[in-house]
Amino acid sequence: MFRTGKRTIALAAALAGAALVAAGCSSSGGAQTTSGGEAASGGGAVTGGKNYVIAMVTHEQAGDTFWDKIRAGAQDAAATHGIDLKYSNNENGPDQATLVQNAIDSKVDGLAVTLSSADAVVPVAKKAADAGIPVVAFNQGIDEYKDAGAKMYFGSDETLAGQTVGQKITAEGGGKTLCIIQAQGSVALEARCAGVKSGFANTENLQVNGADLPSVQQTITAKLAQDPSITHVVTLGAPIAQAALQAEQSSPNKPKIITFDLNQDVAKAIQDGQVQFSVDQQPYVQGYMAVESLWLNLSNGNDIGGGQPTLTGPSLVDSTNIDQILPYTTANKR
Repeated sequence: MFRTGKRTIALAAALAGAALVAAGCSSSGGAQTTSGGEAASGGGAVTGGKNYVIAMVTHEQAGDTFWDKIRAGAQDAAATHGIDLKYSNNENGPDQATLVQNAIDSKVDGLAVTLSSADAVVPVAKKAADAGIPVVAFNQGIDEYKDAGAKMYFGSDETLAGQTVGQKITAEGGGKTLCIIQAQGSVALEARCAGVKSGFANTENLQVNGADLPSVQQTITAKLAQDPSITHVVTLGAPIAQAALQAEQSSPNKPKIITFDLNQDVAKAIQDGQVQFSVDQQPYVQGYMAVESLWLNLSNGNDIGGGQPTLTGPSLVDSTNIDQILPYTTANKR
């Protein structure tokens, strides 16, 4: 695991601790509102004496399979402890903030929230904390989660992850790198590309609409045709990597494709040598630990991380470990 000045906590230890108190129950992603209590009732769930209601509110963009892994982890943790998990999402910051307010009004026991649009969401999340609702932030908001009153944070250090990519490109002797941002205004995505540029100076950002993959492919294809000096394309999500691969196949110059995040198709592309490597933030772990940590806090007064973010990445997936990881992508766990 990579380290920064922030303290990095061993996630394996936290997950092992959870395993000692309960057997995990598998669940698939995709549902927008999920009750973990029903799934757990037949499996001997460890409830801590109460069936808690936990709201998870994210900035999920429609069609992005990344969030299936977040939900799978959250649902598994909820099923383990008989938690009634209420999942909702909106990629627009003010609308996500409204969903957080709805959770407060419904008097949930705990709140897990992403802070992609920090200006809009942080003040409302802070209202939850001020109302006595334990708050955990995850996935985005590593620099803002304390302002939201969150007790804990689970996610990757995106700047460090980007620097890792940039340094590897520098070591290869790259010419020019194109870093593709698929969601305008996302703090985490911008941090990734800034990190890439700090590790490899000749990096240019390209803004696309991640909700329109055919348009993404067309935009990348046009850029590659316009600038044959591009030797590397860095995408910030697995579906965008697939669009970049299609663009690369129709381009006379053949840039190397590097991506953040993982899905089954990208994992196979890594195995086949079409994608160089993926920087995985391990979203299943983020979803699982966001719910698990709230249960531990509510039922036992625990907090994780010693006042610092708990890092779930960056974790590199390449030809050296893809054979081990690929099978887990079918169950939305990697």
